[in-house]
Amino acid sequence: MSTEFPPPSGQERYDDRPGMTAGPAPQYHGQPGYQQPLPEVDPYAKSKLAAGLFGIFLGTFGVHNFYLGHMGKAVAQLLITLLSFGTLFWISSIWALVEAVLILTAAPGTKWAYDANGRPLRA
Repeated sequence: MSTEFPPPSGQERYDDRPGMTAGPAPQYHGQPGYQQPLPEVDPYAKSKLAAGLFGIFLGTFGVHNFYLGHMGKAVAQLLITLLSFGTLFWISSIWALVEAVLILTAAPGTKWAYDANGRPLRA
């Protein structure tokens, strides 16, 4: 013995409406023949803004290059700062500031618009 409860007020079943037959409700699929393209998003893409800000504020320690995967440059900047006990920090600071500006202003397809793995940076 099954007991059917009436639907909550304001929600009637599709087949209970006058003039409708039993069956599933029709589905709306948008305009026929039109399919909206899906954006191609790389879930592993690094942020151009984050890399640029790392270069400006923490570039003396090579943080922006560690973030982008350029380990050789990152270690060089870090060692210049640490092994000179900070006396040569200005060398890696200028180096990092130039790289930060190049990263932030890079046009798509240029060398500075990619990380070490060849993935394009997202805006």
